[in-house]
Amino acid sequence: MRKGDKIYHLPETTDYDHTVIETGSVERMFCNADEAKAAGWRAPQG
Repeated sequence: MRKGDKIYHLPETTDYDHTVIETGSVERMFCNADEAKAAGWRAPQG
């Protein structure tokens, strides 16, 4: 992963339970994968 990558996590992905949204940063919450993709975020690789 490169610094600055915008990656979204879903409940079924490995890192979902470890994901923390830091307020005041560029991190965001989305309602679904389509919304995240439309905003320029990508699914985790692997």
